[in-house]
Amino acid sequence: MATKNIIDDLNKGEKLTGTNYDIWHKKMTFLLNEQELFEHLTTIMTRPPEGNTTQSRQDLEAFETWSKKDRCARFTLLSCMHDELIDAYKHCATAKEMWDQLRFDFVGTSVTRL
Repeated sequence: MATKNIIDDLNKGEKLTGTNYDIWHKKMTFLLNEQELFEHLTTIMTRPPEGNTTQSRQDLEAFETWSKKDRCARFTLLSCMHDELIDAYKHCATAKEMWDQLRFDFVGTSVTRL
């Protein structure tokens, strides 16, 4: 429940508009770290091959847990963007892909750098 309150507080403030990337990036780093989702901005996991062994089942369970947390990270990022930006990033398959694309698109565009 605390996570929802943090996101609500961030959404009352400034969402990512494209000109405030630096501060938004810092806030998202803090938020996702607090939610224990920061690793999803730096790593990806691929679906393990099918199998009937105990190890295969454990690998699949780990992947499914990772996928659920990655969706949470992606939804958090999207919910903290201005509405006009959401469509441009909702297609990203992972939080890392979205994070990397945002960095590519916005690094150097913040008002503080202009």
